[in-house]
Amino acid sequence: MPRPARFRPALSRRARLGAATVATLVAGTAVFGIGQATAEHSVPRTDKEIPNLTQVQDKIKAYYGDTVTADGEHYASPRSNYAHQVRGIEAKARTYLSKALAQHGRTSKQTKPAIVLDIDDTTLLTYNYELQVGFHYTEESQDKYLAHTDMDPVFGMDRLVNWAHDKGAEVFFLTGRKEAQRAWSTRNLKNVGYGVPLDRRHVYLKDKEHPPAYLPCGATCTTIEYKSGTRKHIESLGYNIVANFGDQYSDLRGGAGDRTFKMPNPMYYLP
Repeated sequence: MPRPARFRPALSRRARLGAATVATLVAGTAVFGIGQATAEHSVPRTDKEIPNLTQVQDKIKAYYGDTVTADGEHYASPRSNYAHQVRGIEAKARTYLSKALAQHGRTSKQTKPAIVLDIDDTTLLTYNYELQVGFHYTEESQDKYLAHTDMDPVFGMDRLVNWAHDKGAEVFFLTGRKEAQRAWSTRNLKNVGYGVPLDRRHVYLKDKEHPPAYLPCGATCTTIEYKSGTRKHIESLGYNIVANFGDQYSDLRGGAGDRTFKMPNPMYYLP
């Protein structure tokens, strides 16, 4: 069941709401405009090059259509700009997959088509958790949350995944969550409507204590190495990954996949 502008140390799996990250997230917008830190000056020379953290958080909430329940829980709105953007990506993915899966069935008898998806903010939405912890991720807070709470599905992704599976695509989940979170992750996916196989052959989590032999980097893999290496392993099992979905560019880089779909996520950054 992994990921605001502050880079956290390597022991955390995320880079959370810090100046360099936020600068990347809002680059090109009119929010901060002239004076924003650039690649040439990644260390701000003055305060004017640093986005205001409170304003960034407010814009993130507005983008997700922050909805607060009577008991103080925060949820994203299905009418938000975030939901609208997600649905646009899903529509493009469905159009592509309709053609790719049909063509694969006609032309390839050696491999079976597959799709690979990250979990956090690709198939399950972490927004409520992020607001609960004030965009301050820790392994302890994530464990406590996942053990007892189901995250909502990313708007429409459950329907897209189930549809692709019905059309003949094998579905694999590939997440940076740790192996100890497997039961919570698969419970969550099942409870919110992902009607696809969720066994160990279809859900890959990061196991630093016992890394798989197909990853030469072992317990020291970067996100790109871990995810691309696992995708290559999946393809070695006789699958052709026709589409790879992720909310981080590190979910998508490294090859092994015909096409990538980047899901929006302004809450954190994973290198």
